[in-house]
Amino acid sequence: MAMAAEGTTEAAIRKTIEPRLGEGVKVDSVTKTPYGGLYEVKVGGDILYTDAKGDYLFMGRVIDLKTRSDLTQARIDEVNKIKFSDLPLDAALKTVKGNGKRVIAVFEDPNCGYCKRFRQTLTDVNDVTVYTFMYNILAEDSSVKSRNIWCTADRAKAWDEWMLKGKAAPDAPANCTAPNDKVFALGQKLKITGTPTIFFMDGSRVPGAIDKQTLEAKLASTASK
Repeated sequence: MAMAAEGTTEAAIRKTIEPRLGEGVKVDSVTKTPYGGLYEVKVGGDILYTDAKGDYLFMGRVIDLKTRSDLTQARIDEVNKIKFSDLPLDAALKTVKGNGKRVIAVFEDPNCGYCKRFRQTLTDVNDVTVYTFMYNILAEDSSVKSRNIWCTADRAKAWDEWMLKGKAAPDAPANCTAPNDKVFALGQKLKITGTPTIFFMDGSRVPGAIDKQTLEAKLASTASK
């Protein structure tokens, strides 16, 4: 009975709070938390909190003072995880460095300055396989640049030539098709709103151009998961 009542409360909160969040905002779930009588409200990749009546909205972090851990970030990481094996790697550029045992997938736009910075970081990282999804969201000509690169004989090399040296790939032949639409749809499905976005083998994601130390630490922590 208690579980049924709890489910009813969560459904009622969702019905109350969704229209209050604004037009077009969809609440994915409402879940009671074990702290402070708060209810977790999941909206896309974001975690918000409300009270039992849905009258108040709390935007911020819940910190466990005993462990100094960020409970909100832990939940965000959890809900944003993917199944790495489900990624359509045939739509990505593949770069193998060293033994290639460590694997990441990264979504990048050819006009993204932070992606170019991350690309520079990758030049100093060994024993890694990098799958690059060309995710065209920043400029009108992003898709043109991606198609030109996809249609070269050595796609991974052409990508690095552009991202690291500014050397553009030649115009693609008219009969060459790139997976631009497929990758864009995938990025939207995964709620990727910025580049670079990096995925690790355990399904976790990290947004932004992280440095080598952070990347190595993340690769080490996810190696056995």
